[in-house]
Amino acid sequence: MKIAFFSDIHANLPALESFFKDVDAEQVDAIYCLGDLVGYNVWPNEVVNAIRKRCIPTIMGNHDEALLKPINKEDLTSNKGLTRTMISKENRAYLINLPRHLKVTFVIKNMPFNVLMTHGSMKAINDYMVIDYPEQDVLKMMQIEHADVLLCGHTHKPFHRVIQDENRFKHVVNIGSVGKPKDGDPRICYAILELDQDTAPSNPDAIKVTFKRAPYDIEKAATAIEASAFDYKFAEALRQAK
Repeated sequence: MKIAFFSDIHANLPALESFFKDVDAEQVDAIYCLGDLVGYNVWPNEVVNAIRKRCIPTIMGNHDEALLKPINKEDLTSNKGLTRTMISKENRAYLINLPRHLKVTFVIKNMPFNVLMTHGSMKAINDYMVIDYPEQDVLKMMQIEHADVLLCGHTHKPFHRVIQDENRFKHVVNIGSVGKPKDGDPRICYAILELDQDTAPSNPDAIKVTFKRAPYDIEKAATAIEASAFDYKFAEALRQAK
């Protein structure tokens, strides 16, 4: 089974188009989105429409959640306020009703193998699951949910961490960002997870995780920001991947 996970598109349509081109070439069996479809750029509706058109299972990110707030309480010149003025009524309804988490259970050699998806962490939608997140806190989250693999986004910095839990091994995968990388590499980033009937929790190398990078038209995305009411610093962030 070959599954692609992507996140944090942030209304960056050129980056999303690059992702679709790259992932289609990978011929994956399934695709999941871990949220933050909007924010920081001028194509929130185009991004949401493209993901909805493909019927991709998607969870809520913190920028999607922000659309729950009443419009009259927002600063309309802020990132979230500008996004709110751009998003269509139909797409806002879609985003604010997304699930917070998804769990996919595989049965391998008659035993469940659970893959859990969240945006930040199981503690909060905007929690930063970094590579050195306290091990016992990660284990507690995963044990409560009976998760063998925890996939997340939000930090825009990819990693694959393996944590031993007695005679089992748990995997934490931050899948990076398609539309706003922050790890110094401005190319899109997403993750592909591969597992099969030889996948076993007792083996730390049981699953294969590949981080895919692909170029996109960064200048198109950056100049669109500069031509809009968004802060110009968001354009420089794309160019520098910070």
